[in-house]
Amino acid sequence: MFIYFTNMRSIQIACILLMVHYGVIGQDALSPRIANYTIDMNLDVENKQVNAKQTVIWINPSDAPVSELQFHLYYNAFKNSESTFMQEGSINGGMSSNSTENCDWGWIQVLSIVDSAGVELVGAGEYIQPEDNNSKDQTVLRIPLDTPVAAGASATFNLEWQSQIPKIMPRTGYNKDYYFMVQWFPKLGVYEPAGMRYAEEDQWNCHQYHASGEYYANFGNYDVSISVPNDFVVGASGQLASKKVAGDLTTWRYTIDDVIDFGWTASPQFQEIHEQWQGVDIKMLCYPDHVHCAPRYFGAVKAAFAYMDEHIGKYPYKTLTIVDPPIHGLFTGGMEYPTFISSVSFCFLPTGIRTPETLVVHEFVHQYFMQMVATHEVEEPWMDEGFTTYFEGKILDGYLGEHQSTINWLGVQVGNADFNRAEFFHSSNPQIAPSSTKSYEYTEGGYGEIAYNKTALWLTTLEGIVGTRTMNEIMKTYFDTWKFKHPCGQDFIDIVNQIVSKNHGTEFGPDMNWFFDQALYGTDLCDYAIASISNDELKSPTGYLKDFENCTTEETTLAAYYSKVVVHRLEGMQLPLEVEITFENGEKKIREWDGRERAITFEFRGDQKIVKAIVDPQGKLTIDKNWINNSYSINPNKTGVQYYFSKIFLAAQRALESLMVLI
Repeated sequence: MFIYFTNMRSIQIACILLMVHYGVIGQDALSPRIANYTIDMNLDVENKQVNAKQTVIWINPSDAPVSELQFHLYYNAFKNSESTFMQEGSINGGMSSNSTENCDWGWIQVLSIVDSAGVELVGAGEYIQPEDNNSKDQTVLRIPLDTPVAAGASATFNLEWQSQIPKIMPRTGYNKDYYFMVQWFPKLGVYEPAGMRYAEEDQWNCHQYHASGEYYANFGNYDVSISVPNDFVVGASGQLASKKVAGDLTTWRYTIDDVIDFGWTASPQFQEIHEQWQGVDIKMLCYPDHVHCAPRYFGAVKAAFAYMDEHIGKYPYKTLTIVDPPIHGLFTGGMEYPTFISSVSFCFLPTGIRTPETLVVHEFVHQYFMQMVATHEVEEPWMDEGFTTYFEGKILDGYLGEHQSTINWLGVQVGNADFNRAEFFHSSNPQIAPSSTKSYEYTEGGYGEIAYNKTALWLTTLEGIVGTRTMNEIMKTYFDTWKFKHPCGQDFIDIVNQIVSKNHGTEFGPDMNWFFDQALYGTDLCDYAIASISNDELKSPTGYLKDFENCTTEETTLAAYYSKVVVHRLEGMQLPLEVEITFENGEKKIREWDGRERAITFEFRGDQKIVKAIVDPQGKLTIDKNWINNSYSINPNKTGVQYYFSKIFLAAQRALESLMVLI
């Protein structure tokens, strides 16, 4: 029902009342609550459609009036083969051919947008294409306003819309009686005032929907009523506020505050399993044949809760829902939305292959990095995917063991860092792009290898250089400073420089920009190697030693050696490192090197030969591409069988994780 007002004063009063009612303002707010949504929708399972009414209360965060709105219409990415998403080619052949043959495409259409003065706005709307000018792409809708929203003011808009749900597409859709509904409603972009992130002037940041990269949105409160057939079970972001039956339909009402999005799922086949962690209700939704996987999910996610709580900050929400998709919904697995994540159990895999644990931990960490610390997944994917991959490794190593957190099967053990290294260094071109690349600019590949794995490797390398205590302080300070805000890459770098300077002074230089210039903004690889070891016997000097008349010709061998270790820098990255030198009596000496020159020689004179040398003995430089050449021994121990078996099992796991939807 729409309410019309006759004067500005009554509109202002009504806005205040609505904001109080929906919790937009209040002392307990964790976030700015810029974009707030109330959605009342019906799932038409016969026609695979959603019919909805939606109220949006939006606050202008800038110092100037705003004369238009921009909405994401993500489902139009699946409208036809000409959308930017489809043209970028992330769909496997089977999915796209089924959409063509059976017309299983999806779409979303905004039927009405009415402002608080009762003015219909939708007729003046137009689709825009900020990135590629693809006129066939309809994933961004621009709506000119009849009355601009004043600086700092709020405005209310009432929408009616309808969508056709696509048969399983990346992240979303239906298959049989399984529905996974994310990026599913008309959602405002982010209005960035000048000075926010990289904005040089006030602007809407509302990207088209691309095949890589996900989303970026303002914080707000959500109140969503989902009407489905009575036999369906619904899971969603937030808490279940009420459940009402009316005829053949049951309306599940979910509410949640201070989040950037809302997702839900439904199926009559779902089984619900509940556990608790310090007052948080953890719910797993799965089909009956996957119930036995629940202990693996709950064990891993509780380890993630505990780690993040201790090292980063409190989880502020009351719920977490884990969705284990059925085999015909696999393409919706491995996704993250506020308090709502999906994994893929691969129940047919041995328990020693840790895919379920890896995915559920990774997606949970997203609750911190890109949900609470709401970075821009499209423009800077390294800030969420790279961070979550980094923490995924720390959590799984602690929970399952450092050298077996990814694979522990048939005697082969592979840790999370090993997996990241294999993914990155065995990619077709590990120098294809810097980590700072926007998600949709990975046009020739490399998105996963760079945004996820390379970033995790250089973050662990940064930890190795500055130390774990300093790195923990960096991450916690970054979280505390930027939670419920929208930082950019420079904001993280500023925190690093601040903490490193406080803890280490100028030990690593005036700042750490030299590191980010290489690791984040560069494409050079890192490889340090022991080139040689030599031990030459020292002999007494010969020749004219004291004067011009007496020549010493007898050479005697001394009980001492002139020993050398030569270290090479084989690639472009320049990182500080240590070299451990072992003598034949077991004595070890550490030498430090700034790593800048192409080679360095360490010289020793004494009665002991050098028998072994190791570059980076503590493995601090995880971004070093070749650990085999890091050590050199006079009497080498020829091993390495497990290394090659590990490569085989890593390849097998990657293949299994790449399975698409089975129909």
